[in-house]
Amino acid sequence: MKIKILHTNDIHSNFENFSRIATKIQELADDNTLIFDAGDFADFKDITLQGTDGEAADEMLYEAGYDALAVGNNETFNGLDILKNMGSKSKVPLITCNIGEKGKGYIEGIKKSVLINKSGLNVLVTGISPNLGEFLELDGMEIKDYHEAIREEISRYKGQYDICILISHYGMTADEDIAETIPEIDVIIGGHFHILMDKPKVINGCVIHTSGQFGEHLGVLDLQVNLSNDLGQRVMLVEGKNIKIQKCEKNHGIIRIYDENKEIALDRLSVPLHEIEENLWHDNIEENPMSNFLADALYDFLDCDLGIINSGVLNGGIRKGVVSKKKLIEICPSPLNPTTFDIKGKYLRQALEESVYGDKCLKDGRGPGYRGRFLGRLHVSNMEIKYKERTISEISVGGLPLEDEKIYKVGTSDYLHRGSGYESLKNNSNVEYNEDYLRDTLEKYLDNKELVRKALSHRWIEE
Repeated sequence: MKIKILHTNDIHSNFENFSRIATKIQELADDNTLIFDAGDFADFKDITLQGTDGEAADEMLYEAGYDALAVGNNETFNGLDILKNMGSKSKVPLITCNIGEKGKGYIEGIKKSVLINKSGLNVLVTGISPNLGEFLELDGMEIKDYHEAIREEISRYKGQYDICILISHYGMTADEDIAETIPEIDVIIGGHFHILMDKPKVINGCVIHTSGQFGEHLGVLDLQVNLSNDLGQRVMLVEGKNIKIQKCEKNHGIIRIYDENKEIALDRLSVPLHEIEENLWHDNIEENPMSNFLADALYDFLDCDLGIINSGVLNGGIRKGVVSKKKLIEICPSPLNPTTFDIKGKYLRQALEESVYGDKCLKDGRGPGYRGRFLGRLHVSNMEIKYKERTISEISVGGLPLEDEKIYKVGTSDYLHRGSGYESLKNNSNVEYNEDYLRDTLEKYLDNKELVRKALSHRWIEE
């Protein structure tokens, strides 16, 4: 028999594009069609997802006719409780077989695998999620070797399925490895690396396909299933492609669901949290009080010698008056964690010297977990920089001159810890991550009137 697989990955809450995908799905799907997403569909940079605990994403997937969603890193970024809520309430199964709650080996509401009967064909669908290391642990989760996890599912369902499909958010290297080493997998729908494939790969009889990013394409696989094939290859590729969806009409059902949930989210998130007495404006090139405030909050929150943050991690400032959760998500959507590390003074100096250049500040800030557009200027706490034009003459920490060979403990984000944008900062050691996000730190400190006033004081002193 012939089956068709329609698939997406790494949509990252680009729901306008997704509405166009839904229209294309309606056009192409028939009784022998399976529809999957390989993870990072729900990116919690989106206000509507934040205010509905991810339920809006589940509703849209169901409306579009999806059969399953792999749990990507972005589905986990709002914490274990939100992931449980999404899985428990969703009509579309969320699937991962290799991550679980600490000490349990599974996550409530999340499936390790599902069996789907499609016109008499029994299809086993399992999924894997990426290894986020310490960040998974901070969220109360643990990870298992994906080979072991997949083989356990294959063994558990032995004799109950005809073909096996893996929806993977681990990346192409792992997908190719699985195709080589686990012959029971017939098809891999991949994600995580945002790869737009010109055509599917076939490795060891396993068909691998991915469809790029941001909902710009819909992946299509036409397959021939022959369970009596003497060569042991159950699934043969007939055709595979990625279809551009920009010219497709928006699906009114998806738009309606999104708009209805957005109103719910705005009501929930607009409740006042604090009231501030100063205007904390923001800029990506100039020193500004909003970025100073975040640097000060990190310095106070973390046990460190100085705080440092790039202004691009913030999308805007806060006006004098009431501050809501909605505002904090809008200005600080990145799922980045307060982080400390040890580093020599000379590497701090190098990063600060780069930061005086406007073109450096306006570079693309793209990186893991980053939801800002620009890199931005470095802002500091318990530190002062004297400069003229683009030359730094003096840097002090706690009133004492910065020493190139001295090791300082820095309070910052995991973005700068990786050396993103400011490469010298990756020369660090003894890194520790906090379970909060940067916006949580902002929320904790915005009722500190002294810290708000302090943010108006300059740390970059022009001579």
